[in-house]
Amino acid sequence: MDLTRRRAVVTGAGSGIGREIAVALARLGGRLLLVGRGEAALRETGELVTSAGGTAGTLALDLTVAGAPDLVIGAARDRLGGLDLLVNNAGNVRAGRLEEQAVDDIHALIDLNLTAPVLLTRAALPSLRAAAADRGAAVVTIASGIALVGLPFYTTYAASKAGVAAFGHALRRELHGTGVHVATVYPGATATAMMDSSAAGEDLGFGRRAASDVVADVLEALGRDEHEINTSLPTRRAMQQLHATDPLAVDEQLAPRLADLEVAVRHHRSI
Repeated sequence: MDLTRRRAVVTGAGSGIGREIAVALARLGGRLLLVGRGEAALRETGELVTSAGGTAGTLALDLTVAGAPDLVIGAARDRLGGLDLLVNNAGNVRAGRLEEQAVDDIHALIDLNLTAPVLLTRAALPSLRAAAADRGAAVVTIASGIALVGLPFYTTYAASKAGVAAFGHALRRELHGTGVHVATVYPGATATAMMDSSAAGEDLGFGRRAASDVVADVLEALGRDEHEINTSLPTRRAMQQLHATDPLAVDEQLAPRLADLEVAVRHHRSI
């Protein structure tokens, strides 16, 4: 897939992986619409995009509010003249025992991590289909390594990310032959602001990679037309492979470390 000069919407573009993706696309001459909740953070990303050789508009918006998908696609049409790349990156995390999670927090997490990308993709598909006839188009959704191995104390987060992964599988098959490429990304722990509230490290399988390295892997994989892009470190990949063949062995592997893991992630949530 040729990623040069893409007209792209990037959600969650104010920091972390979303910001790194925006800057990487800018280096390829991208024209971007940066979407997120914080206008100031989006402006900072926009300045980085401009410095990297791209152009950017910003749209400060909560993607979970009614009508948000149409607002995003309308803005892309007005500011970019169309859309040939959608990056569903915006997400939220909550950790802790399920029975201690607030009901409102559970709804908020699922609304942003799962419902919002489904609805935004739905709204974007007419534009993506139209662009695909020219030089192809793509939907890229950032899931999580936790979609591949559900970890304790991340029950709702795991459900939302596994859901978006299944959405990608089904959508890829639905759009086969249309020229719209559908890719799902499975990052492991990444050194972003989202991880700052977690104390879990490599000893618990949460070794962190730089966001720039993760994004470099993603763009290289898209260049090879990959659909399933795993950027996890070897420790987490080994657990994923074991889970695929013997999930109860993963239970046994995690059991001695449950108390340490709970302490390390008990405050892990997006700000």
